[in-house]
Amino acid sequence: MSAFPDLHPETLSAAQRTELELLARGRQDRSRTMRELNQPETPLAAHALLLRLGLWDESRVPFPDRLGVELETPTLDVPELPLETRLDLTHLPALAIDDEGNRDPDDALSLEVLEGGMRRLWVHVADVAALVTPDSPLDLEARKRGSTLYLPTHIVGMLPNALVERLGLGLHPQSPALSISIDFDAGGQAESVDVHLTTLKVERVSYAQAQARLDAGDPLLTQLFDLAKSSRSLREAEGAVTISLPEVLMKVVDGDIRITPLQPYDTRFIVQECMTLAGWAAAIFADDLELALPFATQDPPHRDSPSGNSIPAQWARRKTLSRTRFQPRLGPHSGMGLDAYAQATSPMRRYLDLVVHQQLRAAILEQDTLTGKDIAARVAESQMSSAAVRTAERETRRHWTLALMNRDPQRAYEAVVVERRGPQATLLIPELALDTAFTTPAPLGSVLRVQTAGVDLAAQTVRVREVTG
Repeated sequence: MSAFPDLHPETLSAAQRTELELLARGRQDRSRTMRELNQPETPLAAHALLLRLGLWDESRVPFPDRLGVELETPTLDVPELPLETRLDLTHLPALAIDDEGNRDPDDALSLEVLEGGMRRLWVHVADVAALVTPDSPLDLEARKRGSTLYLPTHIVGMLPNALVERLGLGLHPQSPALSISIDFDAGGQAESVDVHLTTLKVERVSYAQAQARLDAGDPLLTQLFDLAKSSRSLREAEGAVTISLPEVLMKVVDGDIRITPLQPYDTRFIVQECMTLAGWAAAIFADDLELALPFATQDPPHRDSPSGNSIPAQWARRKTLSRTRFQPRLGPHSGMGLDAYAQATSPMRRYLDLVVHQQLRAAILEQDTLTGKDIAARVAESQMSSAAVRTAERETRRHWTLALMNRDPQRAYEAVVVERRGPQATLLIPELALDTAFTTPAPLGSVLRVQTAGVDLAAQTVRVREVTG
């Protein structure tokens, strides 16, 4: 801010500080103070000035506020569960596998061995629609939010914590669920699907704990792994695009920034594949009943997908994918290699998953269902909010990643050249899941050692330099 070197915090009045903060947070779009300083009246410029003056530090993260997302979990009343007949599956082992410390367990897996080599996969999902009915206060609040907001510092729920506590799988001796079943023949081909309201006994385990059990030969996990591998092979034969880029788990606790690379556990693959199968089964079940859902569809890649499993190939492959669309009519999902798909396994965290459950539940109980027009309106309203939530999550994670890099500029990172455009390259730092621009002649796939050369928290940019030795 060399344009005003004599400006100091004490020269600003309380009203001016408030004005700058409101602009930085996106709560107003004009600032007399910024005009008088001959500075742009933008949130970015105001953020930069507040940092320059020491009025803000790295702990101030304005992006969720700027995007207008809800910053507090709702506290609406949660009704009691209705008295309903449920299929008793408490005799089946049911595993809810998730990251360590997960607080909203909403899916679990079971497997039955049937006669003639048949196997029945059960994907159990928290029966959120039992308490959140269409157009109820809880439904309208969830629709307005679109999805749960996951920040490194805390979680802002789409639904009240009391509902999560009541319905989270494995949080009580028995759990109500909406369970999707898929019967497979001995060759791994799906033969039939069904949906039931059920009661379960669920065991919660982390991915690491489940992996240890899989490695030790646990029969349930071994069979689920075989089923998942078969399913993935069949989908890839239908053109499914598999992308595996580095991911991290980020937590900020009392200012301590912790970024941990996610381990590529086989159990993570099992859960992902079974959730995909559940989405396909939900869509098929609904289509058989001529039931409108927010079906997820995707056009084929807009250009040839690069082959290979290198990080640059995965990076380029992701860019070939078309955007997923949600519509009340059935359609193929090219990226998944499926003729039908609906997101159905996270109704506590994603509003459109909740709508899927509301529709499936109504069909099972022979109640009135939403029309295609109703579904389209819900898609339009919730997608705007959920897009803002995803952007807030992405920008907040980047902020804290840059803050970590800024704290220790001498730390060296391995970075992979994943894209080139003339002299300019894109580097990906796998241990941070962070990409940044860099000028280098290094070819695609090269691994460089870099250090932080400068961070601009307001602009969300980082400069790096290559180091040797």
